[in-house]
Amino acid sequence: MSNVLKAVEALSPAFAGRLILPSHADYHDARALHNGMIDKKPALVAQCRGAADAADAVALARSLGLDIAVRGGGHNVAGRASVDNGVVVDLSLMRSVMVDPLAKRAWVGGGALWRDFNKETQLYGLASTGGVVSSTGVAGLTLGGGFGWLMPKYGMALDNLKSAKVVLADGRVVFTSADMEPDLFWAIRGGGGNFGVVTQFEFQLHEVGPMVVGGLVAHPFERAREMLRFFRDTCATLPDEVFLVGAMLTAPDGSGAKLCAMGAVHCGPVADGERVLKPIKTWGSPVMDVMGPMPYSASNMMLDGAFPKGARNYWKSRFMTTLTDEAIDTLVDQFASTTSPMNQVVLENFHGAATRVPVADTAFALRSNGFNVAMISEWMDPADDAKNMAWCKGLWTATQKFAAPISYLNYLAADDTALSEAYGPNLERLRKLKKQYDPDNVFRQNMNIQ
Repeated sequence: MSNVLKAVEALSPAFAGRLILPSHADYHDARALHNGMIDKKPALVAQCRGAADAADAVALARSLGLDIAVRGGGHNVAGRASVDNGVVVDLSLMRSVMVDPLAKRAWVGGGALWRDFNKETQLYGLASTGGVVSSTGVAGLTLGGGFGWLMPKYGMALDNLKSAKVVLADGRVVFTSADMEPDLFWAIRGGGGNFGVVTQFEFQLHEVGPMVVGGLVAHPFERAREMLRFFRDTCATLPDEVFLVGAMLTAPDGSGAKLCAMGAVHCGPVADGERVLKPIKTWGSPVMDVMGPMPYSASNMMLDGAFPKGARNYWKSRFMTTLTDEAIDTLVDQFASTTSPMNQVVLENFHGAATRVPVADTAFALRSNGFNVAMISEWMDPADDAKNMAWCKGLWTATQKFAAPISYLNYLAADDTALSEAYGPNLERLRKLKKQYDPDNVFRQNMNIQ
C-alpha cells in the first residue's frame, strides 16, 4: 500500500479527477456497485474526468503490477466493474451527452447512464437503442450488446455505434470507427471490456417519440401458462416497431401475490401503437393495465423500481430459439417455488433489425430470433444469499435442455466461464485481436478472452 500511496502522491497534481484510497472518507461509496452482493476492496478508485486521466490510471496500475477493472455505470450484475486490491478506472464522473440534432448524432461520456442519454436526445425527439432500465450504464450495455425497447427497429446499441475513443493497454488513446482502427471497432462491438477503456461513444440517433405507446399488463399467476403461450404466438407476428417481453413476478403491493405480465413499447406513431398493442391489452382479464401513450423517456424508466441500487442480485440466463410448451411449463413450475418477492423471470423477444445483422459483421454473435430468458434473483438480506442463489441455479439447470449454445454477454454471472457461449463463432477472431491490442491481458476483469 505504501507504493500505491507514493504513486498517487506523484500523480495527484496532474490528475483532473479524484484518486480515492481506502483511507478516504468517500471510499465506501466510491467502491460500491449497483449489486449489493459485490463487496470488493480496490487499492485505488481513480475517478477520471477524461481520457488523459484514464490513461494515467492504467499506467499507474501497470507500473505497480495491479489488476485493473473498468467502471462505467457500475451496473454489471457479476461485479466486473471492481477488483480486490487493484485499481478501478472509474468513469462515473464522465456523464456528458452532446447532441447534434441535424446530423442525428450523440457523443456520450463513458460514465453516462441511459437516463442521461435519453434526457438530452429526447429534447430533439431523437433516441437510440438503450437499456430497459434507465440506471444502466451506456458503456457496459453497448460493449456487451445492448438490447432495449428500440432493438427490433434500430438494432442493438452497438449497431448504432459510429465511433469510440479508447485507452489501450499500452497507454495510447485512439479513435476507432469503420474507417479508423476498423479491427478494434469490430472487436469492441460485442467483445465487452477486453480491449481497452472506452471513454467516449458516438451514436447514430433516430426519430423516436417524444410520445410512444408502452407499459405493462398483468394477470393472475394462475394464467401464466396461457399468457406465455399467447405471448409466444404474438411475438411471431410483431412488426419491427414493437419490443415485447413476458414476465413472472410478485406484485409490488406487499400482498405476496404472484403475477404474470407482458411489457411492450411501440416506437412508431401513437395511433399505430394503440392499434398494434390492443390485442395485448384485451387478452384475458388483467388485474393491472398501465399500457398506453407515454413519453419515450418514461418507457425507459418504468422498470427502474424493480432494480434498486444496493439490492443483492444473482442472475443467470438462457437463450431459446423456440419457446416450446414444455419450456413454458418448466419456467412456470420453477417460478412457483420462488424464494424472494423480488425474483423475476423475464422473456425478452429478439426479432427485427438486430437479428438481420450477419454474425460476422460485429463481435456480438447473438443474432438469432428467439427468447432471451433472464433469471433474476434479487433480495435484500445477506442471510438469504444461499437460498436465492440456489433457486436461480435450479431454474437455470432445469431449462438447460431448451437452450441454444449461445448466451447474452451482459447477463452472464461471475461463475459463467464458457467463452463459446458468450462470443460464439467470433471467438477465434477475438483471440487474435486480443493478442494484437492487449497481449499482456491487462483488461481481464470481464468475460475474459485469453
